Amino acid sequence: MSILYFSLYSTFILGLTGLAFHRTHLLSALLCLEGMMLSLFIFISIWSMMLNCTSHSIAPMILLTFSACEAGTGLALLVATTRTHGSDHLQNLNLLQC
Repeated sequence: MSILYFSLYSTFILGLTGLAFHRTHLLSALLCLEGMMLSLFIFISIWSMMLNCTSHSIAPMILLTFSACEAGTGLALLVATTRTHGSDHLQNLNLLQC
């Protein structure tokens, strides 16, 4: 395993563990998701360059588009929960009270 693959895997795993163990704020969860998506984008970009196939070269752009949509939706949810609940603490959010 080269150092590039090791750094990409460790970046993804670091974002996943941050998402799993650090659940205090919604913003930190969104940042962990963005880190995971960026590591996947870099990995798929390198993979499509290694294949030298033009049919796989659109996959990183599709992933980047979905990542931007996910970030916009996450920030909209962050603003909405901050306005309704007063903070972005995940412990205060209860879907049964809606």
